[in-house]
Amino acid sequence: MSYLAMLVAAISRAQAPEQRHEPPLLPEDQEPDRKLPNGKSQKDAIAEQQHTQALKDAEQLLALSQELKDELQRAGKYVVPLATVKKTEEIERLARKIRGRLKS
Repeated sequence: MSYLAMLVAAISRAQAPEQRHEPPLLPEDQEPDRKLPNGKSQKDAIAEQQHTQALKDAEQLLALSQELKDELQRAGKYVVPLATVKKTEEIERLARKIRGRLKS
């Protein structure tokens, strides 16, 4: 084989994409989906449970917000009870919990 032919063959091999028939690799932090004994996907079951918990937390957030509103209306213009301030901290904590669950 001539030098020119070998050079052309080497260049074409370098430019041609390699075709491998390997299964796609999962990211290191992702595991294959497992099935539960009832046949459901484990990921689906976790997502369903998180959704249900987010709804419960949202209901609790709504109730706390309504209680806060009622307490502020009763308190008047100048005096805010310490319990009302603590309720705002609880509302904030619950809102962060819901946001964290929705992001994951």
